[in-house]
Formats: sequence, C-alpha cells, structure tokens
Amino acid sequence: MHVVATAGHVDHGKSTLITALTGTDPDRLAEEKARGLTIDLGFAGMKLPSGRGVSFIDVPGHVRFLKNMLAGVGGVDACLFVVAATEGWKPQSEEHLRILSLLGIEHGLIALTKIGQADDELVELAMLEISDRVGGTFLADAPIVGVDAIDGVGVDDIADALDTLTDTTPTAIDRKRPRLWIDRVFAAKGAGTVVTGTLTGGMIRVDDELEVAPAQRPVRVRALQSLHADRTKVGPGNRVAANLSGVSHDELKRGDVLIRADQWHITTRVDGSLNVLDSLDRAVSRRGAHVAYIGSGEHPVQMRVLGPDTIEPGHSGAVRLHLPAGLPLVIGDRFILRESGQGVTLGGGEILDVDPIIAASKASPDKRAERLVAERGRVDADQLERFTGERHQPDVGRWVVDPAALDAVEKRLAEAVHRADALGLDIAGLDEFERAVLDTLEAVAIEGGHARPAAAADPLAGHSFVDLLAAEPFSPPDPEGIDRAELRELVRRGDIVEEGGVYFAATAIDDAARVVAQLLKAQPDGITVAEARDAWATTRKFAIPLITRLDSTGVTRRRGDLRIGGPRLPEL
Repeated sequence: MHVVATAGHVDHGKSTLITALTGTDPDRLAEEKARGLTIDLGFAGMKLPSGRGVSFIDVPGHVRFLKNMLAGVGGVDACLFVVAATEGWKPQSEEHLRILSLLGIEHGLIALTKIGQADDELVELAMLEISDRVGGTFLADAPIVGVDAIDGVGVDDIADALDTLTDTTPTAIDRKRPRLWIDRVFAAKGAGTVVTGTLTGGMIRVDDELEVAPAQRPVRVRALQSLHADRTKVGPGNRVAANLSGVSHDELKRGDVLIRADQWHITTRVDGSLNVLDSLDRAVSRRGAHVAYIGSGEHPVQMRVLGPDTIEPGHSGAVRLHLPAGLPLVIGDRFILRESGQGVTLGGGEILDVDPIIAASKASPDKRAERLVAERGRVDADQLERFTGERHQPDVGRWVVDPAALDAVEKRLAEAVHRADALGLDIAGLDEFERAVLDTLEAVAIEGGHARPAAAADPLAGHSFVDLLAAEPFSPPDPEGIDRAELRELVRRGDIVEEGGVYFAATAIDDAARVVAQLLKAQPDGITVAEARDAWATTRKFAIPLITRLDSTGVTRRRGDLRIGGPRLPEL
C-alpha cells in the first residue's frame, strides 16, 4: 500500500481528479460542496491496474487553509502534483512544491488538468512552464500526464502512471514501532470515537493497548478499517481508521498521535536543521512568532538559532525548538517552520536530536548516534533506539558506550582495584554500569563482592582465624581483632559458619552432627540439649547455637524438649 497526497493551487481540479480516479468525492464538508472549494483534508482510495492499493490524501490549495494542507502531507510516500492547463503555474503551486521538498518527499507524478478547456498551444505552454518550474527539484524527471477529469480524458493514463510511480516508490519500513498522527477525529454512530491517520513505523492490531500523546491517555483499539474494509491488523504505509475505547472524541484533536508508550521518547525540546527558503525576503532569527508543523499538528514554538544569530535566505543552519507539549519524536522526523504573524513559510528541515543536553550556545547537532553517545558518555540501548529509531548493539551490559568514555572508566576502575586493600575493591559501592565494565576487565578477578588483581594471591587462603576456630571446634574464640569485611567474606565462602552471633569452623558443624548421630544411635527416642552439650564438652553459650544450626539444616528435629534425627542426620 502507498499513500499519495495531492498538491497544487486552489481550483486546479485536485478533488475532481480524485473523484474520477476513485469514485469517491474527497470533499466531505457541506461548505466544501457548496463553495466548490476544498477546505479540509479529504480521503479516498483505489486499486490500481496492477492490483496494488493506493490511498489519497486530498489537501486544500487555498493559502487560507495551508495549515490543513500541512497536516495531510506528513508521512506520505509520494505526491500527485496538479496544475491546470487553463491557468498554469500559480503562487500556491510554488509554495506546495517547496513544502513537499522540505518534508523530504522524493517521488511524484504531475497531472496537467483541464486540458479539455485549453487548446493545444496552451497545453504545450503549460507543460513547458511546469518543466521549467520543477527543474532541480524532486519532480524534475516526473512524467506530466494530461487529463480532463470531467470528460474522463486521460484518467486511465493517470492510473497507469500511478502504477509506475508506486512500483518505483519504496514502501514504508516496519520498525515494530507504530505511530499514527491523527488527522481526523469523529464519533461514529454505534461505534464511538474514531480517529484516522497515516500509519508509519509498525503494525497495529485490534485489541492493542496504546496511548494517545501528548495527553498520555491509554486507549484500546476496538476495530480497524483500511480502504473501507474491516481489518484485524494494519501494517505501516496505510491509511487507517481506528475505533478507540477509553477516550471520548471531544478529548482528541488533529495533531495528537497514537503510539505504544514504552517505545517512544516524549520530548518538548528538539534540535533540528533548518533550510531557509531562498525566496524569503529576510534572514531567520529568534525574533517573531513561530509555528512548527510536525506530523499532523500545528505547534506554536519558541525558536532559537544555534550558532550564528540568523540564517540567511537560501542557507541552512541549526535551530532549537521548544514545544508546548510533549510529542513522541525521533531523529529524522521532518518539520515545517512558519512565521505566524506575517503568515509566511520560513523553511523546514529534519530533527537531529530529541533530547538535547548541550547548551544552545555550544550545541552542534547532527543525526549521528555516535554524537549522541559521545555527548552522554553512554546511552542505554533501548533509550538510544527511542532517540534514533534504529537498534544499536550494546558495547557493555545494556549500554552503547563512547570509546573515550569507556577507556576512562576502565582506567579508573583498574586503579581503584590496584589501590584497594588485600580483600579487594568492594563492588557494592559501584553503580550498575561500573560493575558491568568491571566484568569485562581481564586483569581483574571478582569474588564475593570484591574485585582484586587476577594475578594476586587469595588473601583469605589459610586464614589464621579459621585455624583458631578449628582448634576449638565446640568452644571457639571470639573474633577479636579480625577485620569485619574479611569475616563476612569467610562466612560467604563457607569457611566459617555464623549462628546466633557465634562463629564456628565449617568443619565443627560437621563434627557436631556426627556426635549427635552417635548419641541418637544409642537413644533413638531423642536427646536433650544438655546431653548434646555434655557430649560436645562445651557450655550452653555454644551448645544452643550449635543445636539451632543442626535444626535449621535438617540434621535434627525438635520434639518437645528432645531432639530426634532429621532427614540429613549423618549415617554412621
């Protein structure tokens, strides 16, 4: 499926041509029919001779309704550019062509309409003028097809040319990140809220749980239509009507956007390139009231030129735009900038950063992911995908990391490990990223929550306190003068056992279990703690922790005041 927008001067026959092609009159408003003038966006669709489907967005040509035209041309694949043979190239023809170029549209077809009302000489002159006007633009090599939609002359030729156009025009890419800029909202009888738009980025399905931005309103897709047919799912590059539950139609408006919330970065500040029209009579500066057209929306913005104070006509520069509400934007999105006070189009460009962190006085934005990462040092790979729309493989853990920043962190960690005490660097004091980097250092060994040089000897091997505990297994000494970090590590390793604030050699617990097993062999009905204490030749201070450990590990079980054999009682 391809989406094609009409473009051209008012009253040059755009809507009439769409009606002749599709059988659907895109002028749906009573005022439009009464005045014979397209005021708002209209929609229609058809099957081409090849069987491919095409959806049309019919946009108004009159300058008074330019904002409606701008709402319709975002996200389209190609344009059907209309010029009337009776009038030739007009001012709105020029402005529409500039806007399409600024939005990055690269494919199109030119329809020379109303040829039945012009003689051969006028038709030939109109074709020559069109060729001259589109020279150097994306329409320079576009075919010019003569048509008279009222008499039906050339309509089939337009359909064939559209077939050729869509055959060479790339289809929308499925990035698994759907986004639908809403260009129409209404309440359908018996269905509720319905929104329409051109779907890009990914597929949506019936019963999908989505969100409407900027209000962050959760909604569910109750039903879908495309080309007037019910669908259970619709892929990118299609015109879509979505019946939504969870929201009233009067809570939505053109310019809102339907997304999966966890896939998009919502932003109120962007950096972008701005290509200023060479026909402008003055330089662009921060002065003035500016409006940005993004997606299907019209947004008043505060604009600042990055670098020089102004951008001259016919030149390009970078700007920072502050939006009034958060939008789900991505690097590569297009925008048009107008000066609302004077009602002129200044230019347009491409979004280069949806989360600028460098001060406007120092920012030098571009589209490269490497630049984003370098400015931040590291970026979570999921977040980087939200910024750029593309997946980048993590370098360390879940992060894409700037090489210089990674080198600095590696050196700092290596030095910290080298300076640490014999037990090593306590990694509990590191953040998640530092721990991930530490895992990649070949010269570092990590054990028990500490990192030390891999070549260093184990500082706890043959620890003297373990020997002291083993020498007095059932009456062990207190850990006086023993480093608490070392003590915790010996417990973690299992070299010693802590129970009730008393420390035993691990071998002492095994020995105590064998003593109890010997007692129970002689007294299978059970033994008392006092009997175990006497057999261990110790005091109650140590006997209670020992029997508690045996109970907790299943060596013994308590029955009243007695201990009987548990499932893990050693066999003698």
